[in-house]
Amino acid sequence: MLTTEFVQLVLLFGSGSIFFLFVVLGIVLKATTTPFPKIVRHRDEEYYKDPASGDSRLFASLEDVPTLKLSVIVPAFDEEKRLPAMLDECLEYLEARVAAEKDFTYEVIVVSDGSRDRTVKVAMEYVDRFGSEKVRVLKLIENRGKGGAVRLGMLSSRGQFLLFADADGATKFADYEKLERSMREMTGSDWKRDALAIGSRAHLEEEATAKRTIFRTILMHGFHFLVWTFAVKKIRDTQCGFKLVTRSAARKLFQVMHVERWAFDVELLFIAQSYNIPIAEVAVNWTEIEGSKLTPFWSWLQMGRDLMLIWFRYAIGAWQLRKEHSN
Repeated sequence: MLTTEFVQLVLLFGSGSIFFLFVVLGIVLKATTTPFPKIVRHRDEEYYKDPASGDSRLFASLEDVPTLKLSVIVPAFDEEKRLPAMLDECLEYLEARVAAEKDFTYEVIVVSDGSRDRTVKVAMEYVDRFGSEKVRVLKLIENRGKGGAVRLGMLSSRGQFLLFADADGATKFADYEKLERSMREMTGSDWKRDALAIGSRAHLEEEATAKRTIFRTILMHGFHFLVWTFAVKKIRDTQCGFKLVTRSAARKLFQVMHVERWAFDVELLFIAQSYNIPIAEVAVNWTEIEGSKLTPFWSWLQMGRDLMLIWFRYAIGAWQLRKEHSN
């Protein structure tokens, strides 16, 4: 039989080894990462095509004074099949708002994230129909990941309020009014105040669980546990692709966000909570659309790894926030 002293020695050695590994990992991360992200943007990505004149025109900057009420950012990677239905619904709703409200103005920026199919061509058809004042296409030379595409779309926007919406159209666009109402309660419709209103599917969780396999349910609850443990404790659904942010808050969040892949939503909310930016979670309608780019096991494994690294990097100061932005 193993003696008590031997068991204690093994546990002590194991704990020491884990501590040593964390120290080494911390040193490596501090040496290989920068406190603030290096946002790479190729020169061609600074321009959009204006079909009316045939010219390439410079995108706006998030640092500019806003000239529109709403900017809608649509990240799209190989979305030629799902994008038309989403844009049809989106633009029908926005045009109805324009007709009903004299002060409502908008733009839709489709960010093609290094797409290999006809995504850019499909999006340009809407530019031809609605004009480049209302629809613009930002063509990224290489795939950045959803977070990277959303960031560059945000940095190119003109709106007082900025919404990013998934290209699959899983959330009905009319639910924007729910986010807008919540945003109005937090800010009084003042874009200079910091706030986020995020769509949530948490109210649908019981129904979704009943349709999932046991394996996917375990993965889902494991992911939620990691989110709660390492990043965001007060938000039930961090991953819904329907989030509204004021221009003021966007300037603070997207300039310091590092993650450009699937876990970017979590870091975005982590930063917002660290800055004490008000966040409202709003229940929205949601329907699963075929063609998802997520592979449940490997994508969630990657996100789980990213979550722990997000927490660890901020904890050791490898990644930092700007103190002047804290509310």
